[in-house]
Amino acid sequence: MSSLSGRFLMPQLSHTVPSSSARPRTRLFAGPPTVAQPVETGVDAGRLEPIVEEKDGYYVLKERFRQGINPQGKVKIEKEPMKLFMENGIEELAKLSMEEIDKEKSTKDDIDVRLKWLGLFHRRKNQYGRFMMRLKLPNGVTTSEQTRYLASVIRKYGKDGCADVTTRQNWQIRGVVLPDVPEILRGLAEVGLTSLQSGMDNVRNPVGNPLAGIDPDEIVDTRPYTNLLSQFITANSRGNPAFTNLPRKWNVCVVGSHDLYEHPHINDLAYMPAMKDGRFGFNLLVGGFFSPKRCAEAVPLDAWVSADGVLPACKAILEAYRDLGTRGNRQKTRMMWLIDELGIEGFRSEVVKRMPDQELEKESSEDLIQKRWERRDCFGVHPQKQEGLSYVGLHIPVGRVRADDMDELARLADIYGSGELRLTVEQNVIIPNIEDSKIEALLGERLLKDWFSPEPPLLMKGLVACTGNEFCGQAIIETKARAMKVTEEVQRLVSVSKPVRMHWTGCPNTCGQVQVADVGFMGCMARDENGKVCEGADVYVGGRVGSKSHLGELYRKSVPCKDLVPLVVDILVKQFGAVPREREEVEED
Repeated sequence: MSSLSGRFLMPQLSHTVPSSSARPRTRLFAGPPTVAQPVETGVDAGRLEPIVEEKDGYYVLKERFRQGINPQGKVKIEKEPMKLFMENGIEELAKLSMEEIDKEKSTKDDIDVRLKWLGLFHRRKNQYGRFMMRLKLPNGVTTSEQTRYLASVIRKYGKDGCADVTTRQNWQIRGVVLPDVPEILRGLAEVGLTSLQSGMDNVRNPVGNPLAGIDPDEIVDTRPYTNLLSQFITANSRGNPAFTNLPRKWNVCVVGSHDLYEHPHINDLAYMPAMKDGRFGFNLLVGGFFSPKRCAEAVPLDAWVSADGVLPACKAILEAYRDLGTRGNRQKTRMMWLIDELGIEGFRSEVVKRMPDQELEKESSEDLIQKRWERRDCFGVHPQKQEGLSYVGLHIPVGRVRADDMDELARLADIYGSGELRLTVEQNVIIPNIEDSKIEALLGERLLKDWFSPEPPLLMKGLVACTGNEFCGQAIIETKARAMKVTEEVQRLVSVSKPVRMHWTGCPNTCGQVQVADVGFMGCMARDENGKVCEGADVYVGGRVGSKSHLGELYRKSVPCKDLVPLVVDILVKQFGAVPREREEVEED
């Protein structure tokens, strides 16, 4: 597998450095690199033996490490998931009826587990026989052609077909049926898309600055890096088995903005722009994640890589995680658990062993991210760094779109822009590269006036919601419609002077990232005033994003959903300066 990985390692990437006023003073020559030496970790040497081995082109768990592995690990051992794609197993599977599939454990595991390696998630509980398909869309950049193709896929499924913008700058499409999958995969390839390696124990969509290449204040254009990472991880959409047997999912982002739109503190690997001895590169953060049992912010690896060291560092960190991460309780198999076990110095030493020439420079002190920076939202009209061009940010209510919406977005991107759309981690859409002379006409379009507003109400601006139990079998409560309803009721009762970010997630897996929200709602079962079981939410308060990021804390447990509106009103008044509408009206009189 090393040759498969290595072929992507060497392209030189151009980068944009900050203006001279913002850039730290650095020497104009490159000094000798500071090389980190391996350290004594105090961990038994046997524990540092890789637990996987290459066999027939795939990485598998060694026989002696298979005791006590989790059920998903057993499914991977019984049959390699990537064979469904790399050896065309999907073609035969798609010919079987659901009744035939459910008769055999192997094929049942194929549709419920292994197809996630192809980005396909069977909705057995809520939509038996239908699948959600998750794409790979590095940096959230897509084209009108791609958007129209996805619209054509979901349109044929009627009311079951829709799409969501995800919290990783990505599309998920819904309603897919298995017989259509081979044709859909071919169609994706024709428009330059893939769904490969986007679920289960794989590297998820690489996140970058949604304003990459167009923001006058950007630090670096993240698109070349996120594209290269995605190509590397999937072997240019052909499948890369070197990284498809990880202990758990793994998230990566490349930061290009002072705003930290990329949420680096909740990624397994975050590239943070920094200069070193006159060279541009990145400091590395590692280990950020959410799970039902634990949430952790990323920590410094004490490492800096140059621009052309981005892929070698990613490869080395992934190999260390793949080789040494445990395969037991899945609540304790994210990469931060390995970092805790080895210690940050021990983990770093394992990364160094897997770097070219076994060298990794120490972290730079010349961080390019401005700490005193007020985070901007992307809604409305904003000038680009290209003279005469602007971008327009549109609010997509809780990220949900239908086929006609996607076609309209594609049409607007073609007529007013360059045929490009950008997705954000807040589940919204940006249309870039609009000539200033066309802005007024765009703002007059019906889609913007009726539904996808460029200037949404303040409480709607930061509203995020996961799929919820409408489609997701793990969700405990319905989220998207409820998030809209609660927010609409709250904004009728109080007025705020600035956006308050509210996130909803249907279960403790926290796909809605409630811990980074100002106010977060995590679905649970509760009891009402009569002791009757009902849908409820654990409420979190105080999460922050940006340079002063930290995770929110539990504020109130098991609140019945019907009681959320008065609680949210109280939180907004006491902690976010909201003013009750009644008082506001009296003061105006």
